[in-house]
Amino acid sequence: MTTTSTVEHTLPEGLDRAGEILTDDALQFVAELHRRFGPRRAELLGAREEHRRRASETGSLDFLPETRGVREGDWTVAPAPPALQDRRVEMTGPASPAKMAINALNSGAKVWLADLEDASSPTWHNQVDGILNLRDAARGTLSHTSPEGRSYTLRQDAPLAVVVTRPRGWHLPEHNVTVDGQPASGALVDFGLHFFHTAQQLLANGHGPYYYLPKLESALEARLWNDVFTFAEERLGIEHGTVRATVLIETIPAAFQMEEILWELREHASGLNAGRWDYLFSIIKYFRDAGERFVLADRSTITMTAPLMRAYTELLVRTCHRRGAFAMGGMAAVIPNRRDQEATEAAFAKVRADKTREAQDGFDGSWVAHPDLVPTCREVFDGVLGEKPNQVDRLREDVQVSAEQLLDVPSAGRVSTQQELAANLYVAIRYTAVWLSGNGAVAIHNLMEDAATAEISRSQIWQQIRNGVVYEDTGNTATRELVAEELEHQKELLRAEVDEKSFNAYFAPAAKLIADLVLDEEYVDFLTLPAYDLVEGR
Repeated sequence: MTTTSTVEHTLPEGLDRAGEILTDDALQFVAELHRRFGPRRAELLGAREEHRRRASETGSLDFLPETRGVREGDWTVAPAPPALQDRRVEMTGPASPAKMAINALNSGAKVWLADLEDASSPTWHNQVDGILNLRDAARGTLSHTSPEGRSYTLRQDAPLAVVVTRPRGWHLPEHNVTVDGQPASGALVDFGLHFFHTAQQLLANGHGPYYYLPKLESALEARLWNDVFTFAEERLGIEHGTVRATVLIETIPAAFQMEEILWELREHASGLNAGRWDYLFSIIKYFRDAGERFVLADRSTITMTAPLMRAYTELLVRTCHRRGAFAMGGMAAVIPNRRDQEATEAAFAKVRADKTREAQDGFDGSWVAHPDLVPTCREVFDGVLGEKPNQVDRLREDVQVSAEQLLDVPSAGRVSTQQELAANLYVAIRYTAVWLSGNGAVAIHNLMEDAATAEISRSQIWQQIRNGVVYEDTGNTATRELVAEELEHQKELLRAEVDEKSFNAYFAPAAKLIADLVLDEEYVDFLTLPAYDLVEGR
C-alpha cells in the first residue's frame, strides 16, 4: 500500500508501467474529486432505493411534473465538436488488453467506445492498464507484441476511431484507492485518471475528452457528472464545455427523464444511447415487487420491435433530435464465427436487419461488438445518411410516447420456458466465471456477452421464482428447488467443458454466487458488487 498525503493505493500486479498512471499528482486530482463530489454521490445512491420502492409499490412511473418547464422549453445542447459529428459506426470493447484496444482503433469504425465498465472485469490491473493504453493511444505510441512474436500497431493508412471512454457507474467502489480512509468511487477513479493523463493530448490531436456515462437513474445524477466535468476543466485549465458526454439510457427511471438528463448536461452533452439489455434488467429490478404485470418474457423472445421497446427507442430519437443531440443505437451482440460460415451469414443478416431498423427510425449511428461487423453497419447507415454526417435534423415529430407505453411490459410477450431457464443459468455462470478470471467481454454461443447479459439472466430467474411462473414447454412451476436442480445440471455441463483448475478457481465460485443471487429472498441490485468483492478477495 502506497500513501500520497491521505490517498492510499495499491499497485496492480504484473503491470510494470502502472507508476506512469498512478502518479502523485494524478492521485491528488482523484482525491479532490472524491472529497468534493463523493458525499453527493452517496446521497444520490441512497435516494435510488426510496424512488424504486415507491415505483414498485404503485406499479407506475411518470414524467416529472416539477420539470415540465424543461420538457416544454426551447433549448438545445452545445453543438458537437467536429470529431463527434459523424458517429455512424461505433465499435465497443475493453481498453485492456492492448491488442483489443489496437484492433478497435484500427477497425474502421468512426468511434471506439473504450470500455472500463461492463465489457471489462474491474481488476485493478485492467483498470490501470486500460487507462495506460488510452494514454498511449492518444500519444500515438500504443503497440503490442504477442508471445508468438506478432506485432500490433496503430494504422497509418486511415483515420483511427475517435475514443469515447466509459467509466464505471456511480454504484461501484474502487477498493484499491482510498481517500481519507474511504474506498474511492470507481467512476471518479476512472474519470479522474483518464482525464488527468489524456485531456490535453486529446485536444492537441483535434479530439477531446469524450465519455459514455452508464447506469444513470436520474437527472440529478447527470447534474453530478456535469459538476464533475466543470470542476475538472477548471482545475486543469481547459476551456469549459470541452468534455462531451453521451448518456446510456439503460434504466427505466432514466427513460422518463431523457429531456432533463440532456438539460443538466447541456453544455457537455453529446447524445443518448439505447442500452437494451441493461434496460430490460432495470425493469425487472425496479418493479421486482410489483407483481405479475412486470414479469418479462424469455429474453431471447424480446425483440426491439416489441411495443415496449419501440416506445423507448423512438422517444429517445425524438428527444435527442429535438435538443440537437445524437441518438445512438444499441449493441449488435451477434458475432461472426470464421470457422462456421452458416453462423457467420446468420450474424450478418441479424446485424443488417437491426441496423436498418435503427437507421430508418432516425438513429445517427449504432454499436457493433466485432470489427468484422463494422462494414455492415457502415453500409446500412451510408444508405440512409449519404454524404450527411448524421440525421439530427430529422425531428420525428410524429412520435408521441406515453408513460403507459413505456411500462407496457405485456407487449413484449408472455412466453417463459424451462429451456430458457437452462440457457440463462448457463450464460450467467459462464460469464461470471470468466469475469472473475479478469475478462469482461466473453463470446458465448456466437454472442458477445458483457455484464448486462448476466444481469438480466439472473434477474429473470429471480423474478420467475418470485412470481411462480409456469414454464410453457414443461408445465413446471419456477420454484427454488427446480432452479437449484437445473443450476447443478448446468454447473456439471460447464465442468465438462473446462479443465479442473479453471473450474475450481472460477466456475465453482461463479455457480455459488449465481445460486445465492437467484435463490435468495432478497434481490441484490448489481451482480457486479458481490462479484467485485470476490475479485478483490473480500
